Parts: sequence; C-alpha cells; structure tokens
Amino acid sequence: MPIHHFNIQGLSDNEVIQSREKNGKNNLNYKKGNTFFETVIRIAKDPMLILLFVAAFIYFISGKNGDGIFLTVAIIFQTSISLYQYSRSKNALEKLKDLSQPNCKVIRNGKIIEIKSEDLVVGDSMMVEEGTLITADGSIIHSNDFSVNESILTGESLSVFKEKTIVDHFIYSGTTVASGLAVATITAIGNATRLGKIGSSLESITEEKTPLEKQIANFVKKMAITGTVVFMIVWIINYWHSQEVLNSLLQSLTLAMSILPEEIPVAFTTFMALGAWRLMKLGIVVKQMKTVETLGSATVICTDKTGTLTENKMSVAKLFLLSSNKIFLPADTSSDDEKELITSAMWASEPIAFDPMEIALHQTYENISKNDERPHYHLIHEYPLGGKPPMMTHIFSNRSGKRIIAAKGAPEALMAVSDLASNEKQYINKAIQLLAKDGFRVLGVGTSDFTGTEYPKKQQDLLFQFKGIIAFYDPPKKNIQKVLENFYNAGIAVKIITGDNSATTEAIARQIGFKGCKNSITGDELMRLEDDQLKESVMTNSIFTRMFPEAKLKIINALKSNHQIVAMTGDGVNDGPALKAAHIGIAMGRKGTEIAKQAASLILLEDDLSKMVDAIAMGRKIYTNLKKAIQFIISIHIPIILTVFIPLALGWIYPNIFSPIHIIFLELIMGPTCSIVYENEPMEKNTMTRKPKPFTSTFFNWKELSTSIIQGLVITVGTLWVYLFSVDQGFNEQITRTMVFLTLVTSNVFLTLENRSFYYSVITTLRYKNNLVLIIVGITVGITGLLLYVKPLTRFFAFEELNLIQFLIAAGTGCVSVLWYELVKFWKRHYQIM
Repeated sequence: MPIHHFNIQGLSDNEVIQSREKNGKNNLNYKKGNTFFETVIRIAKDPMLILLFVAAFIYFISGKNGDGIFLTVAIIFQTSISLYQYSRSKNALEKLKDLSQPNCKVIRNGKIIEIKSEDLVVGDSMMVEEGTLITADGSIIHSNDFSVNESILTGESLSVFKEKTIVDHFIYSGTTVASGLAVATITAIGNATRLGKIGSSLESITEEKTPLEKQIANFVKKMAITGTVVFMIVWIINYWHSQEVLNSLLQSLTLAMSILPEEIPVAFTTFMALGAWRLMKLGIVVKQMKTVETLGSATVICTDKTGTLTENKMSVAKLFLLSSNKIFLPADTSSDDEKELITSAMWASEPIAFDPMEIALHQTYENISKNDERPHYHLIHEYPLGGKPPMMTHIFSNRSGKRIIAAKGAPEALMAVSDLASNEKQYINKAIQLLAKDGFRVLGVGTSDFTGTEYPKKQQDLLFQFKGIIAFYDPPKKNIQKVLENFYNAGIAVKIITGDNSATTEAIARQIGFKGCKNSITGDELMRLEDDQLKESVMTNSIFTRMFPEAKLKIINALKSNHQIVAMTGDGVNDGPALKAAHIGIAMGRKGTEIAKQAASLILLEDDLSKMVDAIAMGRKIYTNLKKAIQFIISIHIPIILTVFIPLALGWIYPNIFSPIHIIFLELIMGPTCSIVYENEPMEKNTMTRKPKPFTSTFFNWKELSTSIIQGLVITVGTLWVYLFSVDQGFNEQITRTMVFLTLVTSNVFLTLENRSFYYSVITTLRYKNNLVLIIVGITVGITGLLLYVKPLTRFFAFEELNLIQFLIAAGTGCVSVLWYELVKFWKRHYQIM
C-alpha cells in the first residue's frame, strides 16, 4: 500500500499561483440575474410607484408643485427602501451561497488538503471518492474500482466505470462518484469545463415559486385588479359630479393607492431572506428559500444513528474470535488468530481511511502489529459496499504476487457467504446478541482464498472464511437527550433510520431516552408490506434498522402519504434519494458526503442535531411573524380603503377627505412597520410547545383572516365615527381631515403593538426585546406631531391645529378601536385556547 499519496506530489504553491493567474478561478460565470439595474426596473414596474408617478405628474401640470415635489420625494424614499431591502436580501443570499459551496481534496506539495472548489486550478491533482461531487474536468492518473454517475451530462442513470487505461479516462464537473477512489489531473475549470460549455442553457431555468409565494402573488394580483376596477368607477363618479378630469383622476388615484397591498410581497421577500441569514448565523445553511416556509410545519424528523445521535467517535471495544468462540478486549490480543482478526479487518478497510470505524481499525492494527505490512501492498481490486445487508471486499497484492482478500460488513452478510457449521452459526448469533445489547456496533470479518485471475462480478460469489466480529462503541452525544425532549415538547415525532442492527440501535435508544424503543422493523420486513400496512407501520414504528436506500425512500414517501411534514437527516451517498424526497432534507456539514449536501435543503455545519431545534424554532418564528405582518397590512388597509370610499359613495359633506399625499404618508408608515418591526420580533415563549402548524394550501385559515377583517372594520367604525362626530360638531373640512388622519395614525401605532401577539397581552409584549418597535413608533409619533403642529407642514397637508379635546377624541378613538382585542386575548388565555 503506497504511503505518499500514490506517489503523487501535486502542484507546489508557486505553480498554483501561476495556474490561477493564467486560467482564473473555478467559477461558472454567466449572465447574473437579479442585478441592481434589473431590480431598479422591477421596482419601477411596481403598481404603487406607477400610481405615484401619475399623481405627481398631474399635480405638476395642475400647478400644485408642492404636492408634486412631495410625491417625487416619496417615490425616491420608497425606491430607496426597496433597494435597501434588496441589498440586505442579496447579501444574505450571497453569504449562504458561499457557505454551501462544495469543498474538494487535492494533493499539493505531497500532502492531501481540503480546499473550496473555486480554488481548484488547472494542473491540480484532485482526489475524489465515493459520495464526492466532481467540481472540475480532469484526466484520471490513479483509480481503485472507480465509477461515476454522469446523468447530469448524459441522462444515463447507470454508473460508468473508469480508469486511466481506457479511452474515456476523464472525469467531468457536475458528475458524482458512485464508488471507489481516483486521483485526476485537472484539465479544465469554470466555463471551460464540459458542464460550463453547455451551462448557458441554465440561464433560462427559473426557480419555481413556492405555494406561499404563489398565494401572496395571487392575492396582490386580485387586489390590483380590484383597485383598477374601483379606480375606474370612482373616476366616473367624481367626474360626473365635478366635470373636472384631472381633479377627479387624482381623487380616484387616492382610492387605488389605498387598495394596493404592495407591502406584502416586500415583507415576504424580506422575511425569507433575513430568516435564512439568521439561520446561517446559527450554523445552518439554507439552500432553498422554501425550506424556511416549511420548517415551522415539521411533524416528524427521521434521523440516522451514527454521528447524529452518537458522537461518531468509534473505538474498538471488544472482539469475538470464531475459532475459539471467545469474546476479548483489544488490549488482551495475544494469539496469532486474534491478531489475524484485527489485521483482516484492517485490510478490508480503505487504504486511506476516512470513515471513523476504518480509522479505528487502522489504529488498532498499529497497536498490535510489530511489522507494518501496509507499505508493501497495493490495492488491485475493490468491491464497494453493497448487498442487503451490506458488505465490502478489498484485494491487495505485494511485489511477489502474494494476495490478501478481506471483507467486512454486517455479520449476517458474511455468514451468508461463508461455509459455516450449524454450531458455528449459533456461536456467532449468540456473540452478536451479547455485544449488541450493550449498544456496540458489530462488524463481521472474513477472508477468502480465491486464487483465480478473473474476479467474479459480485463479491458474494467469493467463498469466505468467517473470522470473527469487531465490536465498536460510539457513545451517545451528551446533549442528545435534551434535543429529543425539545422535539417531543414541540409535538414532533422522531424516527431512527439506520443501517445498524436492531439490538444495537435499541440499546442506544434506551440510553438516550428515545420514545418507542421496542417498536422497530427491518428494511426487508418493511419492503414486504402492502401499501396500507406500510402507511400504518411508519406511524407505529419508531426504529427502522438494516435500512437501504429503497427502504429509506419508501419510509419518507409513506410518511408523506400520511400527511406528515417530514424532515430527514443524512450524510451518505445512500441517503441522497430520501433527502431529496423529504420536505426538509438535512445534511451534515462535517461528515456528510457532497451528494448528501447537494440533495439536502439544509446543511448543519457542526453536525449537531440540536441546531435542528433552533431551525424549527426559527421557522416557526419567521412564519408567525410574517403572518402577523400580513394580518397587520390587511387590518390597516381596510379602514384606509373604506374611509376614502364610503364618504364618496354615500355623498357625505366632505367626499374627498384624503388626497394622494395623505395615503402615501400612511403607506410610508405601514411599510417599515410590517417589514422591519415584525421581522425583528422575538419568538413567543409558547412557540416551541405548540403543535406544528398545518402545512395547508392556504396561508391563512378563515379564523385568522376573519380576525384581521374584524380588526380592520372596527378601526373603520372608529374612524368614520370621528368623521361624523366632527361634522356633527360643525368642524370644517380641515379639522375633520386632521382628526380622521390622527385616528388612523393612532390606530396604526396601537395595532403595531396589539398584533405582536394574538395570545399574550400588550403589557406582556412590551417586555419583548425589540428595540425597533420603540424607534419606529417614536418616528411615527414624532413626524405626526410635526404635521399637526408645524404650520408650514400643517398647511401643506391641508390640516388644522387641534385643541386638546379634539386631539384626545381622535387619539382615544384610535386607541379604543384597537385595544378592544385585549378582551379576546384574555378570553383565549382564560380558556387556554392557543
């Protein structure tokens, strides 16, 4: 077995620099969508801005330059807010993209190092192994039983075996390693790769909108159509009464502005992007924005055992030797047969070990071996992990032609290909039970005396001698019991899906306080079930052992057919299909293969399942806060629309109480409130003790929507009562307008505070840590005070200074129009309705 990385030195540091200067970085550079200019164009197409442009133009040609200037400033201000939100979202997504970039191994200066794929250069010696995503084109210079899935380029799903002696001895960017290991000299990077040359076609591919995005877009579209229809009706009514085209057009634009809920799509984009950014700060990379939507709905999490529930720090704990029917400790190894068991297990491992079990076997071999034979042998043939249950076989040879054929895998797999007497089978099964009940992971070891030169296609066709069993101990993670409790408290079921045997898995499950330890099923048993039985089985069983890719995928699909929202953790090549099928695929950042990371929608950078508790909490918080923001928008739009429309439709004394400048001011108050204040809201204390929210096709249920509508209608009643009170008291149009405006602004401020929770009182939510609430409320109150009591501004807005009684009536009505909902909250808390 060569020791200097296959005698490959790779590039030196200077050669890397020279190659990068000549050929650039390993990036695919195409036309970038969503650029700054495109964003400005998109903002300019916004219906609200178009209405503002039209209104400003009418003011200018009507000689009302002050109003026109105000609206122009409003256009600039609103555009600036949109660009700022775009910038925050773009920066967050760029950081996420950088973190989710695949890494790769290269040999440089005679050492294997791990680098980002963009740092690959032409001439590099890249090492790729099972589960790796290939990130550049190269020519194979060394390989062991190496096969590649090239379906991304060819459409052919079957793996292709490659080595340096065949015609097509090349690897290509974008393909994945199905088995084995290879070292290739990089020949092309970035746009020069085969994938890069056809990559321009990727520019036309657009990401599909999520259900929530579609619902929001549909809602805004309907409101825009409604606004257009109402705009035309009101224009006709106004023109019929006044016979003035421009003035009636302005009054109609006022109503159209009040109807458009343009804050909703802005709020959605902001919440999703910043939510992903917040998750990234927790060590969770979100690859797909739709995952942020789904997180709060997760009802079941399927987790593997090794490295997720356990430390993935394997140590050889005990050994069983069949020839002596003896279980012994590694430190007690003395006889040649005992040493041969460990030596055979080491030969069955990869030459360069990266799996914790194989690392432990190499270490144990070093401890018991006086003469290290590894440098004198090289790998000549390899059978990758395969079969049900799985096993793997390696064949080594030295210069004199002496061969070693060693296999390891599930004890049942080795027993099936060994010539064993019935009593020997009994010894092995008894040893498995004794070792597994203590939570040890057991591995069978065998050797073969095959002498032929034509190796059989399948390793199971070789005849093996069963040597014994290696028992590994992988201790449970210290925090895992608390993590499970958090999942259970949040109403989330947990399932263990593992390739290990039932006894070992159940022993570990008992140690960590896992619910449902006794409810288990194997992969083979699962595959024999009918559809109805399968649907029932995945709900009643909590432990799934001896699983393989088809069985894992079947579990995920069966859970989904039971209307469960499924999260699944995985790290291996075999986990790819199930990770992709799950609503939330979770790959491990440290031990996860690139295939698993590519298939997943989330990556836990530290391989810590407790981060999923944080992610689900964040998902619930984001979804709840987005819902609060949109409910706020709906509630506050209703009184604005009706306050503009009802006086006009019913022919009241002051039919056009507001003009476009009043509406745009209210819009400028509402935008920051919903997007900034609610996005920054902390998680409510009962968030992680509620059941997961149903992942339905509608964002709001009728109960939630009716709450917003009723809140809006009550504010409308309060606002119109102030209008009628002012008229009844004989106040002029300016005072009436001022009181109505103050009522709406006060309602806006108190609704911001009231809707921070639909369960806890305002007194409770005032203690929530959100400094932006005080800032935004303070700015709103301050600007409103300037409009009411700074005479140039008061005149410009056609207001009039209010006396104390008038001020208290308007402000008090706005307050009462909102705070009545405290009675509803009290009733909810009293009857424990969540």
